[in-house]
Amino acid sequence: MTDFLAQTAGTLWTLASFVVALAVIVTVHEYGHYIVGRWSGIRAEVFSIGFGPRLAARRDRRGTVWQVAALPLGGYVRFLGDDNVASAGPGRAVDPALRRQTLQGAPLWARSSTLLAGPVFNFILSIFVFGGFALLQGLPTTEVRVGTVISAPPGIQNQLQPGDRILRVGDVAVETWSDLGAAGDVLAVAPQQRWQVERNGETVTVTGPDPMPARISGVAPRSAAADAGIRAGDVVLAIDGRPVTRFTQMRDAVEEAGGDPLQLRLWREGAGEVDVTLRPKLSDLPVEGGFEQRWLIGVTGGEGFFTPQTRSVGPVEALSLGAAQTWGIIVSSLTGLWAMISGQIGTCNLGGAISIAESTGQAASAGGANFLWWIAVLSAAIGFLNLLPIPVLDGGHLVFYAYEAISGRPPSEKVLGVLTAAGMAAVLSLMLFGLSNDLFCP
Repeated sequence: MTDFLAQTAGTLWTLASFVVALAVIVTVHEYGHYIVGRWSGIRAEVFSIGFGPRLAARRDRRGTVWQVAALPLGGYVRFLGDDNVASAGPGRAVDPALRRQTLQGAPLWARSSTLLAGPVFNFILSIFVFGGFALLQGLPTTEVRVGTVISAPPGIQNQLQPGDRILRVGDVAVETWSDLGAAGDVLAVAPQQRWQVERNGETVTVTGPDPMPARISGVAPRSAAADAGIRAGDVVLAIDGRPVTRFTQMRDAVEEAGGDPLQLRLWREGAGEVDVTLRPKLSDLPVEGGFEQRWLIGVTGGEGFFTPQTRSVGPVEALSLGAAQTWGIIVSSLTGLWAMISGQIGTCNLGGAISIAESTGQAASAGGANFLWWIAVLSAAIGFLNLLPIPVLDGGHLVFYAYEAISGRPPSEKVLGVLTAAGMAAVLSLMLFGLSNDLFCP
């Protein structure tokens, strides 16, 4: 009974997290359509979060009905004269005097900017969230200095102190953060290392942990580690009874095991030692010139038992970093899509609603910051998907508008009808394919 209640609570948490994330992303997307349409002289009749029966609504002074509907799996803006929530088709007949206020009767520039605004607002959301993280967290200083010391498992000495400038680990000189990472590949594996630091103007030698310990810094959603309940901050002590000191040892053990189950002994602050069992998953990873398959458990790590000292980041630099992060998601989405189409990677990499919901629930369980970061990732990915040149998506409408700009006339109603039906079939097929992957792919 206890397991059933826990499973039910977990499912409800996943669904609630997914609905909240989707509501945020859809609201931002549809608000982009709405506000740019309004600025362009196009009147919105309904702004809806969700589909189906209306739960709550109010009409503003411009005549737009703002509503929340019963099915919280999307949303829409219905402009004056629209036949449907997708703004597809020739539109309903309206008073000729109001024709300019419809999407169909507006100038090409107004229609194009209104449709493009949805994905663009998704990208803006991602840029601001990623930029906000950079603004709040800062960036590591040029000098390799200790910020905050992190608790280590019993038996590991960590005599580093906040403000220490790291000069050397063992016999490896450290001038940059990259040097510190490289030291973990050069030094002999040992639980303790000698650290030479500059402290209060003096050079001292202290005892500290390995520079690349088996400490988990991040857990990928829907990974073997996430399914097993591994958390950021956990330290791997042993795998299948073999002691683990360095992150590379854990990586090697996963590769050697292939797809066989692994038993990990972890140390978790506040809980002590914890045992988990997981099975690595075969994953496609991008490498120079293509992709390769590796067995992974879905963790990142190798960071020491301290955080870097950071410097402040200004708004301009923060937004630049946010834009770079958003662009990286767009590029990786495009690369992954092409890799599936061209057969470089398996189609099981395409997830559906279930996998997205599970990933969202795991991100929410990891904390508010992780949840907000995941919303930004999803927002960028959804913005990209909406720009694909498929009828019924924003990208499909923009292709029609591009044709109109070149030819001087819109496509015929018959052609629009056929292409729209084909686009809807393609989108539904893609959704069903993703759902089947969620259910049947390993």
